[in-house]
Amino acid sequence: MQTLDTFDWIAISVYFAILLGIAFWVIRKKEDNTEDYFLAGRNVGWFVVGASIFASNIGSEHVVGLAGAGASNKLPMLIYEIHAWIVLILGWVFLPFYARSGVFTMPEFLEKRFDARSRWVLSIFSIAAYVLTKISVTIYAGGVVVSALLGIDFWTGAIATVILTGIYTVLGGMRAVVYTETLQAVLLVIGAGILTYLGLEKVGGWSSMVETVKPEYLNMWRPSDDPDFPWPSLVVSSTIVGIWYWCTDQYIVQRALTAKNIKEGRRGTIFGAVMKLMPVFLFLIPGVIALTLKMRGELQWDSPDEAFPVLMSNVLPSGLRGLVAAGLLAALMSSLASVFNSVSTLFTVDIYKKLRPNTPEKKLVRTGQIATVAVVIIGIIWIPIMANISGVLYEYLQSVQSYIAPPITAVFLLGIFHKRINGLGAYATLIMGIVVAALRIVLELVRGSLDPDGILFYLGDMNFLTFSAWFFLFCVLFAIGTSLLAPAPTIEKVENLTYGTITEEEKRKNKTSYTTSDIVISILVLAIVVGVMVFFNGK
Repeated sequence: MQTLDTFDWIAISVYFAILLGIAFWVIRKKEDNTEDYFLAGRNVGWFVVGASIFASNIGSEHVVGLAGAGASNKLPMLIYEIHAWIVLILGWVFLPFYARSGVFTMPEFLEKRFDARSRWVLSIFSIAAYVLTKISVTIYAGGVVVSALLGIDFWTGAIATVILTGIYTVLGGMRAVVYTETLQAVLLVIGAGILTYLGLEKVGGWSSMVETVKPEYLNMWRPSDDPDFPWPSLVVSSTIVGIWYWCTDQYIVQRALTAKNIKEGRRGTIFGAVMKLMPVFLFLIPGVIALTLKMRGELQWDSPDEAFPVLMSNVLPSGLRGLVAAGLLAALMSSLASVFNSVSTLFTVDIYKKLRPNTPEKKLVRTGQIATVAVVIIGIIWIPIMANISGVLYEYLQSVQSYIAPPITAVFLLGIFHKRINGLGAYATLIMGIVVAALRIVLELVRGSLDPDGILFYLGDMNFLTFSAWFFLFCVLFAIGTSLLAPAPTIEKVENLTYGTITEEEKRKNKTSYTTSDIVISILVLAIVVGVMVFFNGK
């Protein structure tokens, strides 16, 4: 492991000076109202929307975790990184409904489509999910990166980064988040691209790498009876998680809602989808390169999650190493900043404002800032518990998301595509979903002490992808069944919020919100996704 030298520190210092300059500029421009603080005044262009979507998604847990998956024979996890086609679904299918409803948050949309009960449940569920899947994972990954790069202990690195990110997020709000994320996305792509190129040169090219790890290692498709990644369950479960994450989750959708209009928002999602094609080559392949060098005795690391920072410190030259280190820190900070802002939006708009509707705008902004600080502390406390659930960080993230996603995905999809689904169906499905997800996590933690022949052991030990696929089907049937026990929703609850009830005027508006080039680029993205699926078949 090479330590950073003077040129590296100069590169890192320049990056942070630029970042703080942008944050300071934004903080001076911002206004003390909720639309500016939480949605950047709804005045952001497509380039910034797309870069922000990409940077929010690609945090250090992706950089560290995806490279770890590449270095530990978990290549099927790659399917979560070719979800560019689902990002397109956000822009083409979901965004028009969200934009027409004029909402700030996803729980607020559920209230418009169903009732206040669903809004409450999703608000609390989402905040809990952020602690479980985003804040703690990002802080943990950041600690791994910072301690490996800077030679300091894990907790010092993790907490220092959290505090620095928290400061500009609390002060600058969403505008600070989206503009700093644009810089971070550019830096991360350039840095990781150079690392992949130099890493492939070091191993003697692609064919030499494949010769060392063997072609079957690069197969993302396992047999249907594979104990870890059966391909049918992998395809179904990853799609369910993808729709939840990209199309219904506040963390991502909030970026599209900052756009000036539907046209800019959709174009932002298309640009985000194009960028989403890159992580396969920028983060997963370096993990395989690191494994190749380890198999040849040229590189040493203990945990697969260390593959990316160790490769980076040994392959990159002085100065450039510091720039990529800054990119890794940028990834950590952009993810944290995004989730901090999303949590404060959810808590302030969906919980606090509902309880105290007459609160002045300035106080609502202050409440969001306090909520951010509180949730950071909870995330730090959760890290030691998280370490017990799964060995590889990326697998932990996907397993927990597989339990959280099915009820939310079912409610949003049915809400938009099935006008008979009502408030009772949505509310009951979300409550049932929370109970089942919590039960599965508990059973997974304690399964060693359960009777191997019992039903509880079976539920706790079932492959997480298979569990998620069956759980989603159950949620859909449960939502339809419970909806039929109560009257159909009124016209106010479905008009312009479900397919089949859109007015002619809204249809005309939607047709003017895209061009032929938007359609062509979207089709091209779909073709590349299929190409990647075919390429990684181990032959």
